[in-house]
Amino acid sequence: MKHMLALAMPFLLATLLACEPGGQTYHASGVVVAVNVPDRQLKLAHEDIPGFMPAMTMNFDVAPGVPLDRLKRGERVRFTLKRSAEHLRITGVEKEEREGEEEEEGEAAGEGAVAPLTRERSPEIRLIDQDGRPFVLSALRGRVVLLDFFFTQCTGPCPILTNLHVRLQRRLPPALRERARFVSVSLDPVNDTPDRLRAYAHAQGADLSSWSFLTGKPEEVAAVLGAYHVGTVRMPDKTLNHTIVTYLIDREGFIRKTYVGLEVPPDRLLADLEEAGS
Repeated sequence: MKHMLALAMPFLLATLLACEPGGQTYHASGVVVAVNVPDRQLKLAHEDIPGFMPAMTMNFDVAPGVPLDRLKRGERVRFTLKRSAEHLRITGVEKEEREGEEEEEGEAAGEGAVAPLTRERSPEIRLIDQDGRPFVLSALRGRVVLLDFFFTQCTGPCPILTNLHVRLQRRLPPALRERARFVSVSLDPVNDTPDRLRAYAHAQGADLSSWSFLTGKPEEVAAVLGAYHVGTVRMPDKTLNHTIVTYLIDREGFIRKTYVGLEVPPDRLLADLEEAGS
């Protein structure tokens, strides 16, 4: 599992959003792990961000106008995060040189500033669905899968994300609908029983003939969240900050695309699904 995590890291993008409206700005430091200039994404091994998230390695969207082409792997940076109900973006970044680190970091960066994105298999998922039936992700090989993470008591981004995917599901051409499956993993397995998952799915208008809402034992769900680097942070007011990320898994079980936040254009999602399902 550790080996798979290391291999899958270039794909992983994550956005932590509170399930309440509002916005906030955070300042933090970290080390550049990968730079994706075309998609405007920056992967950082960042330090603890007090009041928001613990130290971890994750990817962030970068706001337009913030320069990325001069950043290299291994460089220390200070960065600014702007969080809203829809997204989390880096709105500013600058190099942070420390004495004795410049040469070592330059060597780590090597010749290229952009880490290559390699094609890696999605981690396995073994949980139960909204009907209490066992679910195994690898059993869906041969179909394209759209995977997201949510919980039923979320009043902010979760129902928005689910609704976006419900609308996408309804737009699928008949041939693609036969080859596509939607999977949503609960972040709150203690509260999200199969009955609650089914009620949530019905309330959102999901077609359960091709959509699985998943839960399981807390340790089983935690293993899945760890495998996909999906973070959750319980705030003092009991608000659950959590990752807003969707994975597109192709018919061979490889992660084809990763979408952060709630701003992915529906037409892009549909086109990517059609390409992955072809």
